[in-house]
Parts: sequence; structure tokens; C-alpha cells
Amino acid sequence: MATQDGSQVTMQTDPKPKEEEADTPLGATTEKGDSESASDAGNAAGNAATQDCSGISNGDDNSEGEMVDLKIIWNKIKYDLRIPLDSTGAKLKERIHSLTGLPPAMQKVMYKGLVPEDKTLREIKVTGGAKIMVVGSTINDVLAVSTPKEVMQQEVKAEENKKEPLCRQKQHRKVLDKGKPEDVMPAIKGTKERLPTVPLSGMYNKSGGKVRLTFKLEQDQLWIGTKERTEKVPMGSIKNVVSEPIEEHEDYHMMAFQLGPTEASQYWVYWVPTQFVDAIKDTVLGKWQYF
Repeated sequence: MATQDGSQVTMQTDPKPKEEEADTPLGATTEKGDSESASDAGNAAGNAATQDCSGISNGDDNSEGEMVDLKIIWNKIKYDLRIPLDSTGAKLKERIHSLTGLPPAMQKVMYKGLVPEDKTLREIKVTGGAKIMVVGSTINDVLAVSTPKEVMQQEVKAEENKKEPLCRQKQHRKVLDKGKPEDVMPAIKGTKERLPTVPLSGMYNKSGGKVRLTFKLEQDQLWIGTKERTEKVPMGSIKNVVSEPIEEHEDYHMMAFQLGPTEASQYWVYWVPTQFVDAIKDTVLGKWQYF
């Protein structure tokens, strides 16, 4: 601008502030920066969460080290199991329990022998694809088996109690119904005597014929004599001797010598005086010596 004396005066004016700066409240820049920082932190957290989720196990914990795949065989059923190689035998039993329902206490786990609970699979040299055999029964299985067994034992015992005495069986009645032989040796009930020096005679055999028993101790033989012949039987070949009192004539017994491997080979003798029964059994079975 020119003055009256012609000199020039320069006028300075303040520059017009930018519109956006005038309209922007104080501190807005700082808040924006905070917002961007918060956004960046949120993105970082999201990425971290994504990375964590990608490492979540689906049941096979790879974080425990080297894994091994096994075939578990129990009750003819095969199960696939992936487990850390450094797991102990006790841990293996727990995993088998989760697969089969078989309690660890009832398991016998075998791999080249019984797997010890305090050793790791690595220590016992378990390799991938190995077959692990498991033996054991659940509590329900045990109860299901033992209950019928107990019932069966009770039934067998009851059947034995109801078993018909030998002297009532038809095969023996036909001999006993003939009555006591007239020439049988006298019986003394309630006493035990050594074998007499003479043969035991006057008894019947299964066919109803007369029979006598001679104990040849020096030859270790029992001579079974009938009217037709005498059979010389080594005492060592006699498998068993059984006897039973005759009903209504308890001072006499019926007795069988088992001459072969089965009861079908029993030789029956009836009306044996009771005082000699124990001596006969002990002599034949080798318990007593009479020399």
C-alpha cells in the first residue's frame, strides 16, 4: 500500500488456517493414533488365537513327544491306539480302559511278555504297528460266568445227596436179593481187624456165584477164586477199592476192585465182613504191610 509521502508499506496478514485443521478438534490426531494401535493389537491377538486353535489336539497329544501307533487286541477285537512312546505301562492300561471298558486292575497287557507298569513303551522297545495283546474280563463278565458255576456246583451237590445208594441199584439188587449166604464169615460191626490168615470166603460175585479172596502178601497178589477158576491179580494193578454198607445188614459191605482204567472194569464182591474192609483197602492200595 502507498503512503501519502509515496513510501510503500507492506502489510502482513496471518495465513488462513487450513479448513481441515480448523475443523479438527485438539487432540484428534492422538486419538486416531491410539485407535490404529488398538486395531493393530486386536489383529495381532486374533492371529495369535488362530495360531493357538490350529494346535489344539484331537485326542492324540503330540506335545508329549514321539507318538507310536499300536494295535490293541482284546477279546478277538482289534483297536487302533496312538499314544506317546514315552508313556508308561500304567498309562497304556488307562488308554486301553478308555477303549474297551476293561478296568486296569483286571488287565494283563502283553508285548513280548507282560508289560511292566513302571516302564515306558520306549524302554521295552515297542515299535510302530506293534500288536499289544490284552487278557482280562470285565466285572459283568466275571459275574455272568461265576453265578451259573456256583449254581451248577450246588445242583451237582444236591444230586449227589439224592444219589441212590449202591445197594438199591438194580444191577446190585439182583445179587443182594438172594440174601446173606449161609456160609459167609461172621461180621463184627464197629471193629477193625487185620486180615485173617485164611481166605475170606462165602461171598458172592456180580453173577451171584461164590467167591473167595486170598491175599498173597509175599507175592503182592490178590487171588480172586471162583468155582471155575482163580485169577491172580497184582495188587499194584488195582486202581481203586470202593465199598458201601448193605442196608439193613450194615455189618456187611459190598466192595469193588477196579482192575482197569475205568469203573467198567470193577470186580464186585458182596457180603464182605465189615471188620476187614479197612484192612483190605489198605493192603491192596499199599498202605499197610503184614509181614
